[in-house]
Amino acid sequence: MADFSQILATRPDFDDSDREWLHHLVADWQVIADLSFADLLLVLQKGDGSFVIAEQCRPSTVMSLRVDDLVGSTMDPEFTGELTEAMRSESIYHSSILRTIGGSTVCNVYAPIRHDGKTLGLVVRETNLATRESNGRYESESISAGKRLFTMIPRGQFPYKDAVLNQRHNARVADGFIILTVDGDVQYASPNGISCFRRLGMLDTMEGGNLGEIGTGLIHENDPVSESLPIVLLGKAAMDTEMDANRSAVSMRSLPLMDDQGRTGAIVLCRDVTELRRREVELQTKDATISEIHHRVKNNLQAVSALLRLQARKTKSDEVKKELKEAQRRVQTIAMVHEGLSQSADEVVDFDKVIANLLRMSVDLASMSEQHISIDFVGKFGMMPAQDATPLSLVLTELITNAVEHGYEGRTEGHIVVSVGREGNHLSICVEDDGNGIDHEEQNGMARTSGSGLGTQIINTFVTNDFGGTVTWEPAREGGTRVVLDIKLRAA
Repeated sequence: MADFSQILATRPDFDDSDREWLHHLVADWQVIADLSFADLLLVLQKGDGSFVIAEQCRPSTVMSLRVDDLVGSTMDPEFTGELTEAMRSESIYHSSILRTIGGSTVCNVYAPIRHDGKTLGLVVRETNLATRESNGRYESESISAGKRLFTMIPRGQFPYKDAVLNQRHNARVADGFIILTVDGDVQYASPNGISCFRRLGMLDTMEGGNLGEIGTGLIHENDPVSESLPIVLLGKAAMDTEMDANRSAVSMRSLPLMDDQGRTGAIVLCRDVTELRRREVELQTKDATISEIHHRVKNNLQAVSALLRLQARKTKSDEVKKELKEAQRRVQTIAMVHEGLSQSADEVVDFDKVIANLLRMSVDLASMSEQHISIDFVGKFGMMPAQDATPLSLVLTELITNAVEHGYEGRTEGHIVVSVGREGNHLSICVEDDGNGIDHEEQNGMARTSGSGLGTQIINTFVTNDFGGTVTWEPAREGGTRVVLDIKLRAA
């Protein structure tokens, strides 16, 4: 079934501004449906004269008449005549046909969508006549306000052309609404609307008072005040704002009501967002704390690396100097994995990004100045938790370092390929070089050591004990060495 954008694309006579106007309309017409206690349909005329439903809106304040999705459906041919008449009308057009939907008697009311001097289509308000019987003050004021907004559509006054909406949690009709006169006096306030202002500290009756004066009276000396607050409280423009007072926060949005002569009043929607803001502050505090922890860990790792580098410079023993440099490289490996983790809100890291830089750094550190050894990657490691990312990084850097130091000894060029295949939490990794051969890199089924043997212990301990996997050394097909790791991630 076609969606809204696809249906609009079938009308080549619509320019970009026409399509944008219709998109603005359906983005904002929920307030009309909620106030009117009615379903809304956006209907466009096709080239053959029939009418198609391009979009629909169900009210959230009453049970919808429409259970099924009607977008893409064609209107019943019996309505073609009055739909055509409504398209020619310049104001609200009332249907002369009563019909039954799901046991409810319904009367259609049509609002031609006027934009830049032409009629783009119709908004159909499906009025359930049962919602117009025995209504109290709340229902009567709500329906009246909905009708006033609905009549603004043919005049091109709704949707609003210059609306300024910045709030993330916009108020809805059910959250609370206030009807204002042209001077900003409260004509009616819904129970939820009154409750919002009670949270802000209001004690007096709202009705009859000026909302701007009521709001101003609730603000204390140190309360933050938005520049848009007076405009919203008086209903002078289509804007939203937030009011903070009495340790509470209320999100507000003003919808000016207009007739042919101009503004006649406004609807102000309001929503108590106190708890939402409190939770946001808590999350910001937690994020700041986590960020600070990451920063301190990073600084500490850098300090350890710097101390090892200084100690290596001071020692006179070449063997000790080499071991200290190896320790420094391992600390840098852990630091880079941690850096990758600190970029994400979750304790997972895009391992492909981390390991690519890490192994290239390992090649540069292990190779001599006259050597040019490149490294390529085949396949994807994917996302990986820190519990697995750190030890696997150490294993791979040890393998790459071993390949460069022993496999390319006495050679000026070389190429290493790291291939990976992943299925769920199972990883098969192959590190293959075109160096001097397996005899130079492998010793008794383990990496050849030229010092303390810590690198060999790291590879075997992590692969065997932590990952429950295996390490296999074998000759490469065209010379060099091939190391295959078969491991199972613990936290995937």
